[in-house]
Amino acid sequence: MIYLDNSATTKPYPEALATYIEVASKIWGNPSSLHSLGSQATRLLEASRRQIAELLGKSSSEIFFTSGGTEGDNWVLKGVAFEKVPFGKHIIVSNIEHPAVKESALWLQSQGFEIDFAPVDKSGFVDVDKLAELIRPDTTLISIMAVNNEIGSIQPIQKISDLLADKPTISFHVDAVQAVTKIPTATYLTDRVDFATFSSHKFHGVRGVGFVYIKSGKKISPLLTGGGQESDKRSTTENLAGIAATAKALRLSMEKQEAFAQRTTQMKKILLEELQKYPDVVIFSDMEDFAPHILTFGIKGVRGEVVVHAFEDYEIYISTTSACSSKVGKPAGTLIAMGIEKSLAQTAVRISLDLDNDMSQIEQFLTTFKIIYEKTRKVR
Repeated sequence: MIYLDNSATTKPYPEALATYIEVASKIWGNPSSLHSLGSQATRLLEASRRQIAELLGKSSSEIFFTSGGTEGDNWVLKGVAFEKVPFGKHIIVSNIEHPAVKESALWLQSQGFEIDFAPVDKSGFVDVDKLAELIRPDTTLISIMAVNNEIGSIQPIQKISDLLADKPTISFHVDAVQAVTKIPTATYLTDRVDFATFSSHKFHGVRGVGFVYIKSGKKISPLLTGGGQESDKRSTTENLAGIAATAKALRLSMEKQEAFAQRTTQMKKILLEELQKYPDVVIFSDMEDFAPHILTFGIKGVRGEVVVHAFEDYEIYISTTSACSSKVGKPAGTLIAMGIEKSLAQTAVRISLDLDNDMSQIEQFLTTFKIIYEKTRKVR
């Protein structure tokens, strides 16, 4: 089996799974309990929070645990929007955001908020000048992803941070789910970023765990109320085993980040060079200003799902861009936003690499691609 769908989810590290099992079986007290088992759980919870904060260069008081990226995006969009109603009801998100952001924005629109979608250029990067034109006196929140999940374009977070430097009343949210441990932290978690969302299973942690960075002093309404956990910002009994495993996975992935970048860049470069040799292949990703591990392409005239299943027959696993919307059968929203014709956008498939992949797998992929390409000749 060759797994090339790491942007959808990653295989948990054995060390992270071992941590999960150990905590779940030995430290199973509720952190909210007053007895010694609860205190033991609280100590581990706060140690995990501290480790994550230190790895990101932030304070532990700025890290809040969630169930993952989707909850985090929903929380920030809705929580900030309602918290800042007295100052305005205008929100800007890019038109290439993950559905967790885009659908949250559309829901807010149905609740009386005004939403503008910042356009991107033909390569998939937010147009900062056009974003600037959308800003109004009543704009309260801007949300831009760090790395696009469909094509891997690294968004100009620093330029947007500079744009917002003299606009302290506007909250700036970054969806960092596809960025963390893949590109340098400083490129997406600038001093101007007020909120950022993360998901454990994207960096070899376990599913159902994530966290949100909330800059000290920034206000947000809770999405979940009840027991008052997470400083009364996110009520529900903490997934302690998952949180501890997340801290372990983040540390291991950060330690391997340089090796990850070097190795995936090398593999991506070879894939790109070889795929470009085929006349009916269109490339949607590039090397410069793109994440090192994501490469999206299509075979003209062949729908993406056909290509995905063709590779699956050879036990090679890729995806049709966003895993969260692939089963819906919609073309990649990012490609449509880039102005790519719908019929061509529907051909898109995504390879997403990891340190677990190697050159022998890339060679096998390319050998298999040649077979599939020939088989689709009549369709093309």
